[in-house]
Amino acid sequence: MTRRTLFRDFDVVVTMDAAGREIPGGFVLVEGNHVVRVGEDPDGIRADEVVEGKGKVLLPGFVNTHHHLYQSLFRCVPGAANAELFDWLVFLYKRWGRIDEDAARVSSAVATSELLLSGATTTSDHCYLFPRGGGAILDADIEGARISGIRFHPCRGSMSLSEKDGGLPPDLVVQSETEILADCRRVIEQYHDSAPLSMLRIALAPCSPFSVTASLMRESIDLAEEYGVLLHTHLAETRDEEAYCMERFGRRPVDLMEDLGWLRDDVWFAHLVVLSDADIAKLGQARVGMAHCPSSNMALGSGIARVSDMLESGVRVGLAVDGSASNDTSNMIREVRQTLLLQRVRYGASALSARQALRMATMGGASVLRRDDELGSLEPGKAADLIAFDMSDIAFAGAVADPVAALVHCAADRVSLSMVNGEWRVRDGHLVCEDIEDLVAEHNGIARRLVAP
Repeated sequence: MTRRTLFRDFDVVVTMDAAGREIPGGFVLVEGNHVVRVGEDPDGIRADEVVEGKGKVLLPGFVNTHHHLYQSLFRCVPGAANAELFDWLVFLYKRWGRIDEDAARVSSAVATSELLLSGATTTSDHCYLFPRGGGAILDADIEGARISGIRFHPCRGSMSLSEKDGGLPPDLVVQSETEILADCRRVIEQYHDSAPLSMLRIALAPCSPFSVTASLMRESIDLAEEYGVLLHTHLAETRDEEAYCMERFGRRPVDLMEDLGWLRDDVWFAHLVVLSDADIAKLGQARVGMAHCPSSNMALGSGIARVSDMLESGVRVGLAVDGSASNDTSNMIREVRQTLLLQRVRYGASALSARQALRMATMGGASVLRRDDELGSLEPGKAADLIAFDMSDIAFAGAVADPVAALVHCAADRVSLSMVNGEWRVRDGHLVCEDIEDLVAEHNGIARRLVAP
C-alpha cells in the first residue's frame, strides 16, 4: 500500500502555482512520490505520518540549474582565489586533471548533500572534465548523487579544443570528438530516464566556445535531437570570452551560438553576463533557458547579469550555485538572496521582489530543465519534493510580518526538512543519510592530495 504523509498546520504553505497561492495554516498530502492534495483544512485526512508545521514555512524544493560538483574538492585554492575566469581556469586545469572516479563519487555525494541542506531537491551538474586515466568520471558522479538521494540532471560535458589548437585547456583534460560523442551516446542509453517524475536525466554539454570545436557543437545538437535530451553550455560569462570569440570567430558569443544553431528552446546557458540589447532580444525570441550564478559571477569579477531584462524578453531564468571552486559554497537559499540584491544594485530597489527571486529558484529552475509540469510547485500530481524552514531560528527573530519574504531578506541558511521524490533527506536540520558525515573526512583527504602544487 502506498505510504501517505500529511504536512499540516504550517505557518504558510508557499505553493508557487500559477496563481501564486500562499496558504496560512495550510497542508500538503503526499502519496508515494507525488503530491495529491493541497489546501487549508486537512480534517478527516488519514495518513501514515503526520508532520506538524507550526513555526515553519513549507515550499517546493529548489532547482539548481548549474554546478560542477567535483570543484567542491578545490575550494579557496591559493593562486586561484583572487583570479578572473581565464587565469583561474588555466591555474586550476592542471590540478583538476588529477581527479579520478573516486574523487568524482565522493565529491558528488558531499556536494549534493550540501545542496540538500540548503533547499535544493534537484540539481544539474556540468561534468566536462575527463582526465586521461581518470576512469568513468560521469558514472561515478551519478553514483555519488544516488548516495545523497537528490534528483539529478548530470550533463555529459566535453572539451575538444586544447591549447595547441587555440583553446584554453591543456591536452591532459581534452578528448577527441569521436571519443566524446561515443561516450555521450553510451551515457544517454545507460542512464537517461524520460519517465514522469524521473530521478535521473542526461543532457549534453560542450563546455564553452573556448574549449570545444564548432563541429562538436553541431554534432551535439544532432545527438540531442536523436535521443530527445537537452543541451547546455557556458556562454557570455566574461569580457575575455567576448574578446576570444571576436578574435577567433569574428562573432560575439550569442551571434556565434546563433550561427551554430544553439539558439533554441531545448538549450540552457550558464551565466549570460556580457550581453547587448540585441543579444537579449535574440535569446528571448528563442526562449532559451538561463542558469543565473550570482555569487560565482561576483567572486570572479565577471559582472552582474541583466536578469530583469532577460525575464522581460522571455528568457526562462533559473538560479544556480555554480562550481564550489568559484563560489566556494553550494547554498541555494543564499543564491536566492544574492539574486535579489544584485538586481537591486543594478536596477534599483523595486527591480526584484523576494517572491520573484524564490520563483526563479523553484518554477524558474523547473522551466529551465523543462520539468515545470512535474517540479517547482506544490500542486496535485507534481513530485513530492518539499522543503521547510524553521522560523523560530534566531536568523528570523522579529520577521513576523512576512515570513515568506524573510526567507530571502534574512539570514536563511539551512532547511529544517527536505523530502525528495517522497523520501526523507533532511529531518530536524540534519541529513538522514549519516554516511555523508563519514565521507567528509575522505573528501578532505582527497582534496589535500589534489590541490598540492
